[in-house]
Amino acid sequence: MTTNRPIAAIVLAAGKGTRMKSDLHKVLHPIAGRPMLLHLMARVDALSPAKKVVIVGDKADQLETALGGSAELAVQDPQLGTGHAVQQAEGALAGFDGDVLILYGDVPFVPTATMQSMIDRLNAEDTPAVVVLAFEPADPLQYGRVITDGDRVTKMVEHKDATDAERAVRLCNSGLMAAKARDLFALLARVTDDNAAKEFYLVDIVNIANADGRSCAVVTTDPNDVAGINSRAELATAEAQWQAFKREEAMAGGASLRAPDTVWFSWDTELGRDVTIEPNVFFGPGVTVADNVTIRANSHIEGASIGAGCEIGPFARLRPGTVLEEKAKIGNFVETKKAHLGKGAKANHLTYLGDATVGAGANIGAGTITCNYDGYFKYQTVIGENAFIGSNSALIAPVTIGRDAIVAAGSAVSRDVGDGDLRMVRAEQLVKPGWADRFHDTMRKKKAAEKK
Repeated sequence: MTTNRPIAAIVLAAGKGTRMKSDLHKVLHPIAGRPMLLHLMARVDALSPAKKVVIVGDKADQLETALGGSAELAVQDPQLGTGHAVQQAEGALAGFDGDVLILYGDVPFVPTATMQSMIDRLNAEDTPAVVVLAFEPADPLQYGRVITDGDRVTKMVEHKDATDAERAVRLCNSGLMAAKARDLFALLARVTDDNAAKEFYLVDIVNIANADGRSCAVVTTDPNDVAGINSRAELATAEAQWQAFKREEAMAGGASLRAPDTVWFSWDTELGRDVTIEPNVFFGPGVTVADNVTIRANSHIEGASIGAGCEIGPFARLRPGTVLEEKAKIGNFVETKKAHLGKGAKANHLTYLGDATVGAGANIGAGTITCNYDGYFKYQTVIGENAFIGSNSALIAPVTIGRDAIVAAGSAVSRDVGDGDLRMVRAEQLVKPGWADRFHDTMRKKKAAEKK
């Protein structure tokens, strides 16, 4: 059952994250190149929420910048527990009469479908006051427990306050809940800090609702869906899990990964069919790869659009702004930045192309560089269709090399070259017959004399 009631999301992100030992807010640490908070917000956005409120505390300015106005912020200061944190959203949700999801910024991978299941259960015929998201981990550790009768929650208890019998229960509280706005804040107003930690626990709203004779329900999910991230080690574990999922997804979609564990994707990497990726390839954000592309070993690619049938690497670096049209080739130890290569253009060896447009069919010889920066400004190099740039050439921007033009090897070109022209920029070669033989004889005699 899917309702048409408006949805609001409250995301708790006020913690100090001291275990990260970082100047960056905990929920802004990236997984696959994207802050964990934004992973969560994308899943929330799939529900088309009417309201999003992020509870902030430490480093609130960082969160405000990262969110860019996409959610309202509410400050928790001082920090007196999860129940107190959720209360801080009451002002932002004044007048809102819909369903509220309570989420955590450091639990980024809750599926949208799971959130929807919580909302659906909240609107079932028995109209529970609160829906709790629970899971059964391999080791319950210090998690709070969810005591149930069927799918009804009879009691919620924090581990530190639980009895031995309650700790023996394996169903654990993820911390995520759903409630109708009118119920949520009325229940929170009755929560006290009468517990071992002297904090206002969010879970107490379940116990209060039960005491009122109202029902509360549980929805269960996979432990991986609600894994929290509180340390660098947990961040690395989350990264590994995400990458493993993405690799499987890539191969299921028709890509061949020669050594899957050595390929690292970004959160937004897009791959076509019949793409072959060799070992030790890294994708940064903003990469799209069309069909029938081969990416050879040890290549680093970010912010690039790669057309059908292209060949990349090995040991290539494609930086942001790179566009490769169909069947273009970038070879070993070639770096590109804001470079557009036309259909079938080639740069096969030891080349730097920055702020450049390379026409279809052009060939860039080994050791060629575009000299695009004078220390203050960047300048464009334009190379025409089917132009041939000889090895070890320096193209000093701004400069245009015409269609079908040839730049002789070893040239430093600082003026435009016309269509079909040859440009050769070399000093006249000086030959002194026998000079080298005389030099060697002199130096050998000198060296022999020093040994006496």
